[in-house]
Amino acid sequence: RPEIDGLRGIAVASVILYHAQISFQNYQLFKGGFIGVDIFFVISGYLITSIILKELSITGSFKFKYFYERRIRRILPALLIVMLASLPFAWIYLPPNSIIDFSKSILYSLGFSSNLYFHFSGQQYGLESSYLKPFIHTWSLSVEEQYYILFPLIILFVIKFFKKYLIHTLILTCIISLIIADWGSKNYSSLNFYILPTRGWELLAGSILAYYEITL
Repeated sequence: RPEIDGLRGIAVASVILYHAQISFQNYQLFKGGFIGVDIFFVISGYLITSIILKELSITGSFKFKYFYERRIRRILPALLIVMLASLPFAWIYLPPNSIIDFSKSILYSLGFSSNLYFHFSGQQYGLESSYLKPFIHTWSLSVEEQYYILFPLIILFVIKFFKKYLIHTLILTCIISLIIADWGSKNYSSLNFYILPTRGWELLAGSILAYYEITL
């Protein structure tokens, strides 16, 4: 899908430009570039829901084994390569305490729970201290993987027992997640930033788009 690849390109460019902190006359030019992560979440929700609904429509069933196998083949090799390539640089440049955090972040990243690790270790994204945590970016991958694990189970349960209410369930859950995210941003900003329930509305926005594209 060239249009989805184009959106991915825009998302990647915006995140890179945001982190580059390019300024002109003391004004940061791309300070809203972190929206690229939100775009990625919407794309992920759209693609995963499309895969599930199309497979159900064509075959009448859904094979969890092949779904999770495809996700593993797509993500794990690249993640392992990045980890191995990062090790010598971490050994050379990071202080001892940061090496310990670096090792823990690798383990949690492999378990797709680094978002929880970074929150509960007190690491607020975007602070200067995060520059010493090379794998802090994997928080978003962990959110997506948690979604990949849970969403197929939930959507197939709804389709089996409440099929005619599928879109209502998606919309209602999206609204609830958005309300929680709005409240959390004012009261628990770090937790709100990192966890699936407050990022779910972005993924579900993509799911709703996929549902209407396939069913209309």
